[in-house]
Amino acid sequence: MIKNLPNLITLGRIVAVPFIVTFLLDSEFLYAFLLFFIAGLSDGLDGYLAKKYDARTRLGAYMDPLADKLLLTAIFIALAYREVFEPWLAVLVVSRDVSIVGAILLSSAMGYELEIKPHFVSKVNTLFQIVFMTYLLAALGFEFIDSEWVKWGTWAVAATTTLSWLIYLNQWISILSGFEAAEAEQEDPNK
Repeated sequence: MIKNLPNLITLGRIVAVPFIVTFLLDSEFLYAFLLFFIAGLSDGLDGYLAKKYDARTRLGAYMDPLADKLLLTAIFIALAYREVFEPWLAVLVVSRDVSIVGAILLSSAMGYELEIKPHFVSKVNTLFQIVFMTYLLAALGFEFIDSEWVKWGTWAVAATTTLSWLIYLNQWISILSGFEAAEAEQEDPNK
């Protein structure tokens, strides 16, 4: 049972996504914030349990970041729809994530197995996204939103998202170029 508990907690975070979005669309901001807060705590709990009880699984390694991305992406889209911040920010965040997944899928379809490791800038970007979403949900839930904070948060997330996207794109192109160069050398060793 303990072996599956971290994955069940992660699954609970995925299941929470439609409820949080529904709360946001229904202007139940406090409920959305509280459920998001619980989801955040569960993210720490599942990792702690997986390490403490040596319950790390391959499924969990894939499902945990997927749950985080689903949660953040859904909140970005819902808050953009509610016009809490400029919608272009949600488009930027979602486009970056979709293009990274698309690059990995395209590489796999081409027969290349990629292992792209998170860059420091991407970790900072994720931190900024989480802090920004936490602030917005708390500010909406407890009615203390400040347009200056929203503006600064928007630009911080936009800058780190763009930089992270460019780093991943460069990394992807470099890795694929290396694969293709190695294949060309195998085909014609005289080069």
